[in-house]
Amino acid sequence: METQFLRLNGARERHPAIDAWMRTHADELGGIARHWFQAMRKCGDEVRELLHDGCPVACLGDAPFGYVNVFTSHVNVGFFHGASLPDPARLLEGAGKSMRHVKLRPGTAVDASALAILIDAAYSDIKQRVERGHASIRIPKSARQ
Repeated sequence: METQFLRLNGARERHPAIDAWMRTHADELGGIARHWFQAMRKCGDEVRELLHDGCPVACLGDAPFGYVNVFTSHVNVGFFHGASLPDPARLLEGAGKSMRHVKLRPGTAVDASALAILIDAAYSDIKQRVERGHASIRIPKSARQ
């Protein structure tokens, strides 16, 4: 059975909208988001980024694998195919068909090593999906925020 995955038009090596988003989140929560988005950026030379649904998204080319988002009291580090990722530290939350996230709160310890492993796994997973040529669902730039 062939799995489908999302493709987003408009991803760039360094998207100016991401920098603008980071500037508007200059507080402690924004610092947490910045740290983990930077970890996604470092996954490989093919990593591209864009703002999708109001939050920074990291992609392999045009195939998204991770995102960060800031809420009132926490940050989500999310994965587009998180349901299929190994999670021995049990960091992932969510019950959707494919997406999962890790909720981070200031002053609350997180297993940073396990989260870094999840980010690397998400990147490896999307790379395998792209290389295998799984069917994709393309979201045109005009349909995104």
